[in-house]
Amino acid sequence: MTPVHLAHAPEWASIIQRAYGHAPLYLTAVDEDGEPGVLPAFIVRRPLGGTIVTSMPFLDGGGPCSASPTLATGLVERLFAEARRVGAGTVEIRSGTRLDIRSTPMEHKVNLILPLPADPDVLWKGFDRSIRNQVRKAEHAGLSVEVGGVERLDAFYSVFAARMRELGSPVHGRSFFRATLEAFGARARVVLVNKAGTTVGGLIAFSVRDSLVVPWASCASEYRALCPNMLLYWETLRTGCLEGFRQFDFGRSTRGSGTYGFKRQWGAEEHPLFWYSIPLRGRQRASVGSDRTAARLSGLWRHLPLTWTQRLGPRVRKYLVQ
Repeated sequence: MTPVHLAHAPEWASIIQRAYGHAPLYLTAVDEDGEPGVLPAFIVRRPLGGTIVTSMPFLDGGGPCSASPTLATGLVERLFAEARRVGAGTVEIRSGTRLDIRSTPMEHKVNLILPLPADPDVLWKGFDRSIRNQVRKAEHAGLSVEVGGVERLDAFYSVFAARMRELGSPVHGRSFFRATLEAFGARARVVLVNKAGTTVGGLIAFSVRDSLVVPWASCASEYRALCPNMLLYWETLRTGCLEGFRQFDFGRSTRGSGTYGFKRQWGAEEHPLFWYSIPLRGRQRASVGSDRTAARLSGLWRHLPLTWTQRLGPRVRKYLVQ
């Protein structure tokens, strides 16, 4: 089955298991017309908070991939049954469509997607003047962009890990990104923006059907005045047009956040996300992400030495499935 969302790509089954040890729980079915369906998920056994089954960890989407609503509902029901069998207390599903289940989803996060014309000049002329000026500012400052694969991972990771510490967020392990780039091969790319031979920003993009999808991106704060993020994204958009992609997926953001505003300024349109958290026993606990303790830990994380956060981050991040 051809994936309709990055999260439905079959490569994640081995990537997440290889990098973090979570067991895949992929459900498949075929309807009466022979049309297939799949629901990818993972069993995450947390030392604190118990076992959860989530579709999909670390990614924006998930849920059932099927053209048949009946088949999709059946796959979700099977997921609940399997989750109970493995002793999970909660099922989490991140879906790009509203599911026919008795649960109210969170809808504060959205994907931001920009349609791409075949001619990048058409895209360029449609941008606000401020965007074009910031891209030119980066070029005049001597910034340049290069594209590669896993051989450029270390340069990307050095910037990404530092930025995640600044944000107070445990970082994915380098091994997670390496496993991802190796599994997707030519369908994954690392795009870097450099200043005088120093990498000051980068992103990782994936080809999914006619879309170019960017789930991870970061630029060094000390170079912000040079607008490296603007050049980084413009060159990725421009290349996407030339390569025939029909849309550019900036990834998820929370409405009203800084990243939401950054993506919207390019003309990206909202596509809803429906995030479900369904308790299988008892009442649902409050989200860890909204807890005051989490805020305190985030503040503490910002003050740890960078080497510590790179060493400890993956051990924590493997259980933070958002």
